[in-house]
Amino acid sequence: MSLTPDQQAEIETLRATSTPTLRAVSAGMEAHLYKAYPVLDHGFVRVIDYMGDDAAICQAARVSYGKGTKSVQNDEGLIRYLMRHWHSTPFEMCELKLHVKLPVFVARQWIRHRTANVNEYSARYSILDREFYIPQPEQLAAQSVINNQGRGEPLSAQASERVLEILKGDAARCYDHYEEMIGKEGEPDTLARELARMNLPANIYTQWYWKVDLHNLLHFLRLRADSHAQYEIRVYAEEICKVVADWVPAAYSAFEDYRMGGATLSGKALDVLKRMLKGEAVSQEESGMSKGEWREFRSLID
Repeated sequence: MSLTPDQQAEIETLRATSTPTLRAVSAGMEAHLYKAYPVLDHGFVRVIDYMGDDAAICQAARVSYGKGTKSVQNDEGLIRYLMRHWHSTPFEMCELKLHVKLPVFVARQWIRHRTANVNEYSARYSILDREFYIPQPEQLAAQSVINNQGRGEPLSAQASERVLEILKGDAARCYDHYEEMIGKEGEPDTLARELARMNLPANIYTQWYWKVDLHNLLHFLRLRADSHAQYEIRVYAEEICKVVADWVPAAYSAFEDYRMGGATLSGKALDVLKRMLKGEAVSQEESGMSKGEWREFRSLID
């Protein structure tokens, strides 16, 4: 993990300062505030600010649904009810602001979640650091033959060594040319930073502040902390999961149960399951499901 001296000094100052407040606080999240948690070789995740806790979710729900929630005897039960029935609005009452340092290609995948507020480090204004994501050899794999989006078998030791040499060499060469093009301030015939940056590789690190409500954060985590997600974004999601579990433990427990640990069945799949529970043998041809959906269904129940 690479923190600048200024960033480290800021963290130490903020963690040494305590401010009285009347707003609700989460003891679990207070322990995480401002700390930087390492991810990959140079990246990190740190909490800058947050709003709300489990109680804020329940408070919003009881305003929204009034007497309809009176049968729920406790906050945890209410939160599980909301999660189970996909009532998303109460979860939007909680917000989280993160400072994330990540490779550019991971950032471009991450930004597809368009439900957050983002402010990224500007390479038009500032000069990017000479820091690149170089995978560990065990993360280098061939293209999957069954999934166009994923990895297949690991590369051999010889192939991994060759790939790593290419990645390191290309990154260093591109950055050398980047520095050469921007030159030193005041020198003649130097290229503007906003143009010179286009030569940088996608494994260079960028940084941003990312603010999102809990509902959309959980949606992000459901997709990106899943075992099928790309490793380089999954490790960020897994680190965020640890923070969220301490911030809103009841909501996160329900999320683990109903979203991460649960499954959604189509009407056809549910019908087949009912027939199977009655002792009927059902084939893919009789199910009305495609081969792909049947394969996914069988993987859930076998």
